[in-house]
Amino acid sequence: MKRYFILPVLLCAPWLMGHTQSIQLPLSLDDAIAMARVRSVDAAEALDELRSAYWQWRTFRADQLPELSLKADAPSYARQYSSYMDENGDYSFVSTNTLQATGQLSIAQNIALTGGKISVNSSLDFLRQFDGRTGNRFMAIPVALTLSQPLFGVNTMKWDRKIEPVRYAEAKAAFLSATENVARQTVDYYFNLLMSRENVEIARQNLENAERLYAVAQEKRAMGKISKNDLLQMELNLLDARSALTETTSELKADMFRLRAFLDLEEDVEIVPDVPADVPKASISFPDALQRALTNNKFVKTMLRRQLEADYEVAKAKGDMREIKLFMQLGYTGTDTELSGAYRGLRANQLASVGFSIPLVDWGKRRGKVKVAESKRRVTESSIRRENMNFNQDLFILVERFSNQQEQLDIALRAADIASKRYQTNVETYMIGMLSTLELNDSRSSKDSSRREYINQLYKYWSYWYQLRSLTLYDYSFGGDINVDFDKYLKIQ
Repeated sequence: MKRYFILPVLLCAPWLMGHTQSIQLPLSLDDAIAMARVRSVDAAEALDELRSAYWQWRTFRADQLPELSLKADAPSYARQYSSYMDENGDYSFVSTNTLQATGQLSIAQNIALTGGKISVNSSLDFLRQFDGRTGNRFMAIPVALTLSQPLFGVNTMKWDRKIEPVRYAEAKAAFLSATENVARQTVDYYFNLLMSRENVEIARQNLENAERLYAVAQEKRAMGKISKNDLLQMELNLLDARSALTETTSELKADMFRLRAFLDLEEDVEIVPDVPADVPKASISFPDALQRALTNNKFVKTMLRRQLEADYEVAKAKGDMREIKLFMQLGYTGTDTELSGAYRGLRANQLASVGFSIPLVDWGKRRGKVKVAESKRRVTESSIRRENMNFNQDLFILVERFSNQQEQLDIALRAADIASKRYQTNVETYMIGMLSTLELNDSRSSKDSSRREYINQLYKYWSYWYQLRSLTLYDYSFGGDINVDFDKYLKIQ
């Protein structure tokens, strides 16, 4: 409930910023991730890639459906001279003065089984001469059935029906992985800012302690209870604390700018992150993670698409070794000086041709293309095996690291608590003169490093979590696949 309440407020931040000079924006990790999924450039890029893949898929689907088209040239007027050969073989130039109009309505269907194309056409041609010869002429083809069929070439449509569904499934999986990578990138920026704020807070506390301890050291030196060397050491600690505060403040501003830019916020917004109190917990085994990754991740789909594309290139190279095409047209035609007469007394109109192109001597060029395609396919297969091995290995390492991270986080939290209590005790002990400066400095360094280590281990946990989500596309926190309604997401009409 908290996330759904805060997110609209975050999205309205630009409006709020237009009415104030500066605004502090308390931001939890979950809210930062929700905002990044909507506002970041990375999220917009992932959505644009999905849209591009979707329209490519729509184009492929449209190729499988009948296409209705109308072609017309109305009118076309020509008044010119053209060459003419008479019955004796002599050429001369004659003038023409004509008005023409043509129109054709056709419905065509690609044949996925054979790779050919069949169409039904109906056309009407009009011709009028203005030079005193015959007047209007009409030619009608009420119906004509046309078949165009390659006989031995590669069936591109057959291969498209294999490749394009895999390509679109790959694109959808890639989009889901990209959104999880946006979350992981948010984790990086968020914890960098969180660490910077912790460093600033640590530096500020250390400066306050250094100022207080230096004042006490001055009093002790005046009473002769400590040496001048100890007093100089405390002054050096004070200078170091001031320098550390200046440096960490600069780093905080840089990390603030990076996260603010990533979330597309205005420059006068000051993000206030908090340390996540809870982490998602799950028991994940490598076999389970591998099975889900092989089912959901784009990796397997990419490997399958690359294998199919390599097979297609080999088939295409073999098909190009010889080319034979069949063309047939069956229909009826009629001509007359009147439009209605052109549709009476129809006569058969038949066309048939078989064209072929077979190289007799090409010095092995086409066979060489086949060998090149086969060699590239073997390279692809070897690459797929290597990438599959690396994918399994990386996933195994990630699962192992995540499985151990909960214990690492518990240890870091306990160590930070102990180091903080130890430092507070040592400060009080130093105030009564029972602890050396070196021991105090050591406990302070231990306290600071333990706090930073806890933040670092917390960052690792969240980073591993979103890496696993990106690879498996499975949310182990509620036990279901990560998915979206793509039609609704793309606002498909």
